[in-house]
Amino acid sequence: MTAQTLPKTGKEVRLARYVTDQPSREDFEVAEVEVAAPTAGNVVVHNRYLQVTAVMRDLMAEDPGLPMMPGYKVGERPWGGAIGVVVASDSPDLAVGDTVQHLDGWTEYSTGPAGQYFKVEPAWYPGLEYFLNQGITAYHGMADVAEVGEGDVVFVSNAAGGVGSLAGQIAKARGAKRVIGSAGSAEKVAYLTEVLGYDAAFNYKDGPVAEQLAKLAPDGIDVFFDLVGGEHFEAAVQVAAQGARFALGGAVSAQTGDAQGAFPRLDIMTGIIRQIVIKPFSTYHTPEQIQAWNQHFAQWLQEGKIVLPHTVVEGGVEAAPEALINLLRGAYKGNVLVKIS
Repeated sequence: MTAQTLPKTGKEVRLARYVTDQPSREDFEVAEVEVAAPTAGNVVVHNRYLQVTAVMRDLMAEDPGLPMMPGYKVGERPWGGAIGVVVASDSPDLAVGDTVQHLDGWTEYSTGPAGQYFKVEPAWYPGLEYFLNQGITAYHGMADVAEVGEGDVVFVSNAAGGVGSLAGQIAKARGAKRVIGSAGSAEKVAYLTEVLGYDAAFNYKDGPVAEQLAKLAPDGIDVFFDLVGGEHFEAAVQVAAQGARFALGGAVSAQTGDAQGAFPRLDIMTGIIRQIVIKPFSTYHTPEQIQAWNQHFAQWLQEGKIVLPHTVVEGGVEAAPEALINLLRGAYKGNVLVKIS
C-alpha cells in the first residue's frame, strides 16, 4: 500500500431531512468523519472540486421517482460529481497522485473501490474544473435526441444554466443557422449573446414567452431544447415550424415556485398539424456518451468554438448547500462548482 500522510478526519455534508419545497440551510448538516487507510482494492481520494446541479433538488425528496438515479437518504451525504487526487491506494489500478473523476460527492475525502473512480489526465483540459461539466447531457440532447444540424433554428430554455450554456454552443458548432436562448435577467441575456455566441436572447420576465420568441424566430423554430417546461414549452409549441424536434431534458420551473412547470399544457391540435416530434430524455453517462462528449469538447475547445461557462464557489465542502440553494434561485451562470482546496 502506498499513501501520503492522511489526516485523522475530514468533513462531509449530509442531508438532515427530506425536502418538500425550496431547500434551506437547515436541510443539511456538516459532520466530521474518520479518514482511514484503505483496505485491499480500495483508494482514498482527496477531492478538489464538487459539482452542484438542479436535479439534486429532486433527489432530496423522500420519493424522487427518478429511475436510474437513487434519491438521497437522511443522515447520508448526497452523491454527485467530483474530481480529486488519489492520496492513498491499496489497488494496482490506481496510484497515489492519479487524478480521478467520480460520483461520491459532498465530502473532502472519498474512500471506495478503485473501480468507482475514473482516471483522467489533467492535460486534457485547461483546469480540473473543466472535467465537471454538464456537457454530456447537453451533447446527448442536442446531437443524439434533437439531431441538430445545418440550417436549424434552435431555441434553448434556461440557456444560461449549466446545461443550456453548453447546449446552445453545441448547436452552433454543429451548424445551426440561428440559436435563441431565454434567461431570467438582462445580465444573463447579454451574457448569452456576448460571451456564449447565441444569435439572440430574451428575458422571460419581460413579457409572454410566446410573443418574445415569435419576434426572434418569425419563421418558427426547428429544434427546442427544453430545461424549463411550463410556459416555455407551451410557447415553443406555438412557434414550432413544421416537423420541429423537441428534446425535453428538464423542467426547472417544476423545481421552484408553484411547480406548475411539471404540467405544461400541450396544444395537441397544433402539435398534430405541425407534426412536432417530442422526445423526453435522460442522460445516464454511459461510457459511449462520455467518450463522445469528451472527444468533441476537447476538439471544440482547441478550435475556439466553445467555452465552458462556470462559477466556482469558494469555502470548502461546507459551501455546497448554499451553492445549491443559490443555483436554484438562478444566482449563477453556467456550471456551478464548489472548490474544496
